[in-house]
Amino acid sequence: MRRLRNVKIVATLGPASNDYATIRALFEAGADVFRLNMSHGSHAEITERHAMIRQVERDLERPIAILADLQGPKLRVGVFAEGEVELEEGAGFRLDLDEAPGDARRVHLPHPEIFAALEVGATLLVNDGKVRLKVRECGADFAECEVAVGGTISNRKGVNVPDVLLPLAALSEKDREDLEHVCALGVDWLALSFVQRAADVEEARELVQGRAAIMSKIEKPAGVKAFNEILDASDGIMVARGDLGVELPVQNVPPIQKRLVRRCRAVAKPVIVATQMLESMIESPVPTRAEVSDVATAIYEGADAVMLSAESAAGSYPVEAVTTMHNVALEVEIDPTYREVVEASRGGTKTSVADAIVSAAREIAETTDIKVICCFTHSGTTAALVARERPAVPIIALTPLVGTARRLALHWGMHCVITGEVDRFKMAVVNAARAARTGGFATEDEQIVVTAGVPFNVPGTTNILRVAPCAERLIYKSDPE
Repeated sequence: MRRLRNVKIVATLGPASNDYATIRALFEAGADVFRLNMSHGSHAEITERHAMIRQVERDLERPIAILADLQGPKLRVGVFAEGEVELEEGAGFRLDLDEAPGDARRVHLPHPEIFAALEVGATLLVNDGKVRLKVRECGADFAECEVAVGGTISNRKGVNVPDVLLPLAALSEKDREDLEHVCALGVDWLALSFVQRAADVEEARELVQGRAAIMSKIEKPAGVKAFNEILDASDGIMVARGDLGVELPVQNVPPIQKRLVRRCRAVAKPVIVATQMLESMIESPVPTRAEVSDVATAIYEGADAVMLSAESAAGSYPVEAVTTMHNVALEVEIDPTYREVVEASRGGTKTSVADAIVSAAREIAETTDIKVICCFTHSGTTAALVARERPAVPIIALTPLVGTARRLALHWGMHCVITGEVDRFKMAVVNAARAARTGGFATEDEQIVVTAGVPFNVPGTTNILRVAPCAERLIYKSDPE
């Protein structure tokens, strides 16, 4: 099951991929990470999907990452007496706390926090931005608006408020219950929606208590503005372009995506590019050329992973969507331009011994006939630093901790192997050589690079690099101690 590409594929599970056979087929087609969308599905359904993923993992003997994506607070209008209304451009429209059914003049908005934060001139977007309202007057329980862009509003359509920092916690009561449920199940990554500030991430981290890595979804302008602080507080980032494209002018999203991806790579934290990547494959077995180009662009930019949402969760062609994404990645990564772009964008501050070790490992591998870089890791930090280097040879992360192996499955280029504890560097080299041979990365006649830390089994101690033969007899011959 060795992947011949470096970028990872995240596939969302749902009604179209809700059985063992399909989940296994998705993995065999190229999915490396499975996303459980907590906006859809009961706890019982989420538990069942989690169990099926772990069964696939056991059957295929390869660590699989599971990402649980919390819903976040949902801002929605109330209901209308007639189910929906048509708003004309230039007309007045009122949002208030009155629970009475709405009409063409007003509707209930059950979020006093929004009214508290609104200012005259602010914009409200309804129904994914199809209807645009401009605030003319507002108070603690109402907002008188002018319809800037007309259209249809129906019951409980979503509301976006792009202009203001909302005094809302990123975790609703439902999110807190979902968080506890999936952490108890044993997911590897937890994605936070509606992140506006670093404090949102810190609140979640207190609840998670180390049971999962935390990924912040950047989907609001406030999150973009506070990105550096959010990144520092997070273990990874998801560029959620759907909501970003609603709350910001669509032309702003591509440069934001590029900046965020580069910043994540600089600090060795994984980044997923998500939303509408192969949207047409929900109903079609073939994507549009523009969608293929979009996926390719994210790969050229150096993203750790690209994500399928409804394409694999509710579409008619879930396996085909993964296969398409896999094939695009293969084609991009053999393009000489890809290596040029990756190497030109290599950066990040390097101040530690571990930084120097992994940088040297990459340079040695690329200037000599080295077939693979093998790194022993407990916390996963050193493996992440190797992935930041984007070497031209494969990376094997060896760890005795299954949780570390699963979390690393999201990182660019990472092939994760669960190995026993070692207490001598020679045995680390032996285990690395075995993994390289077994996985088809190198033969007995070839060489590998091995990095590790002494003392062993202590996080953050990477301080050794060795170029070693892949043949076990040669390892013992060259280092009998």
